[in-house]
Amino acid sequence: MSSTEDRRFEVLRAIVADYVATKEPIGSKTLVDRHNLGVSSATIRNDMAVLEAEGYITQPHTSSGRIPTDKGYRQFVDRISEVKPLSGPERRAIMEFLESGVDLDDVLRRGVRLLAQLTRQVAVVQYPTASASTVRHIEVVALNPARLLLVVITDTGRVDQRLVELGALIDDEDLAVLRGMLGGAMDGKRLAAASAAVAELPEHAPRTLRDVLIRVSTVLVETLVEHPEERLVLGGTANLTRNAADFGLPGSLRHVLEALEEQVVVLKLLAAAQQPGTVTVRIGEETQVEQMRGTSVVSTGYGVSGAILGGMGVLGPTRMDYPGTIASVAAVARYIGEVLAER
Repeated sequence: MSSTEDRRFEVLRAIVADYVATKEPIGSKTLVDRHNLGVSSATIRNDMAVLEAEGYITQPHTSSGRIPTDKGYRQFVDRISEVKPLSGPERRAIMEFLESGVDLDDVLRRGVRLLAQLTRQVAVVQYPTASASTVRHIEVVALNPARLLLVVITDTGRVDQRLVELGALIDDEDLAVLRGMLGGAMDGKRLAAASAAVAELPEHAPRTLRDVLIRVSTVLVETLVEHPEERLVLGGTANLTRNAADFGLPGSLRHVLEALEEQVVVLKLLAAAQQPGTVTVRIGEETQVEQMRGTSVVSTGYGVSGAILGGMGVLGPTRMDYPGTIASVAAVARYIGEVLAER
């Protein structure tokens, strides 16, 4: 890249930084006063004219300064060479906060709350998908001879508890056989495979346990299948209202809120996060969602031992602190993965 192109990118970078900080269109005099660009104001005005002609900046009003376009933000994000790392105290605070979570649900809720506070945007995290989760253990507890408590624990830290009314009495000997059959069918299997194995158990059960296993397997299959209404956790939705003007036309914010309610829209945006540690940034029309044309989505995957468990990230207006947001999303995702790996 030529020195002229490098200088023009520095002008663009300065416009992005100042506009994100002030919400005000940026003029050439402001750039000269605030940034040591090493050239005259006339050269900066010429660079701004070229950047505008190439679609990187635009003039929102006559006689006003310039603001970045989606194309300008994309050029800025693509050339972020270094993301400022979090400080030692910040990393320790994040880890301690997440480690205090009592179970998967609590860890994820803490994660989105923390991410929303760090970025002042809407934070979203996807529950571990069924295809990625493995049954670590199935516990069967007899509350009384006619009622069982089933506890399913997955490798992602999720704990599901279900009550089963047997409709008959079960003795200790049959209870031990039931535990052995369920453990053999489920332990160490992905949720889909465990569900299929449990569904077949009544066909191979001893006659005295067949009715019991029909009731138990019915409850377990329902527990093991994916629950779409539980797929996402959101935090910081109120942050959108602080930046309502950044979403452009009247009514745009309402469209964004409606898209958040349609969780499938957000799930599709998170689906592209394929690897932990790789942060994806979609700006404006790159989201390919009409209601979210004025937004940017910064997302990544979280997981354990290199395996993706789900996606997470933040959503906000295109006028966003991209370096800080990218750093926060990457850090929180990494630490969620570490916390879940220890459980």
